Amino acid sequence: MKSLYLDLFSGISGDMMLGALLDLGVEFNALQRELKKLKVDGYHLHAARRDKMGINGVKFDVHLDGEPCDQDHAHDHAHDHDHAHGHDHSHSHSHSHSHGPGESAHHHGAQRNFRQIRELIQSSELAPWVKERSLAVFQRIAVAEGKIHGMPPEKVHFHEVGGVDSIVDIVGTAIALDLLGRPRVLASGVTEGTGFVRCAHGRFPIPAPATLEILGARGISVSQCEEPGELVTPTGAALIAEFAESFGPMRDVVAQKVGYGLGTRDNKTRPNVLRAVLGAPSQADGEHDWETDTIAVLETNLDDVTGETLGHFLETTLAAGALDVFHSPIQMKKNRPGVLLTVLCAVADADRFTARILKHTSAFGVRRSVLERRKLKREFVTVKTDFGEIPIKLGTLDGERVQAAPEYDVCKAKAIQAGVPLRTVFDAALKQLPE
Repeated sequence: MKSLYLDLFSGISGDMMLGALLDLGVEFNALQRELKKLKVDGYHLHAARRDKMGINGVKFDVHLDGEPCDQDHAHDHAHDHDHAHGHDHSHSHSHSHSHGPGESAHHHGAQRNFRQIRELIQSSELAPWVKERSLAVFQRIAVAEGKIHGMPPEKVHFHEVGGVDSIVDIVGTAIALDLLGRPRVLASGVTEGTGFVRCAHGRFPIPAPATLEILGARGISVSQCEEPGELVTPTGAALIAEFAESFGPMRDVVAQKVGYGLGTRDNKTRPNVLRAVLGAPSQADGEHDWETDTIAVLETNLDDVTGETLGHFLETTLAAGALDVFHSPIQMKKNRPGVLLTVLCAVADADRFTARILKHTSAFGVRRSVLERRKLKREFVTVKTDFGEIPIKLGTLDGERVQAAPEYDVCKAKAIQAGVPLRTVFDAALKQLPE
């Protein structure tokens, strides 16, 4: 499985992310074709090669129909090369977008709330993985905005992120990653600028409120540099919070291809570019097409915890976003029977779940390790049976189906409704799978 390393030395925004992915080889026409499945009209896309402080890369923009075109745009429109057309504009996101000129926020098209965006994506013909990850990005923004405004995420009305350009940035990124083969995404530490930004709430210190909330909710640290102006937009923050597995220096990266996504503004201290490094799989990974990621394993030995406490901890910790939680019987010192409590989580969430163990159990300490996983490629299909439609999770390795698991909750409900054994519903679903 290939890896994609995002070098955030000059921040990140949605348009920079898409520019970098296009520079890595995502076909512009394929991206445009998939975005049409959103059923959103009134815009067209531009992507052209530009320079920032001597760095050549791709400038990606969403241009609303009826907006005036500058001379550069007209020139590139007449000379369609690798990616299509070029156009620089102030690209706005939630609160603001510092990669455009000045500090003023700039709305692109009709604004939407979270419910409308969710319905738009769910009703589209986009691939299931693209829908899932796009909605997850918007969910992160909605939660952050809801916290800022003191309201539930469902009721959040986005200021700038509801515009056409931001929807294209977010959904387009998911599409582009899908077209690249869904590489494992890694990132450097997050670098932000200094000063103030003008947003829907007035003049506010950088980082913008939503940016800080989104990064904080995922446990991502951020460091400010001497560059005056916003480097990380809320959209950019939500993209790395959703897609990046870990944050740190490059490690064992074999650069197969390097792409640069350009921002609009000319920075003072560093090129306004996002560097994306597409890495070749390691020799071991190259033998198979499995997926790879890195997780944190948190463990603690307990000999004085009740079953009720353990059961409650497992339920609430899974609900809080842990990948898995379980306990095993062990023998502790002084021949005491005890349990080994284990929590699996994303590396970026390790501190949050460590604190949870210390607060909600009798643990005085937590052991932590970081491990690599190898996973089957997964997809979901829905089959029709005499009991109704049932989704099945499929796992493949090297193009061969090796696992098929009907969704338990659905099968359980169907079995109760029909008054038949659970196994009967499972078998009925599996029989409908094509060979």
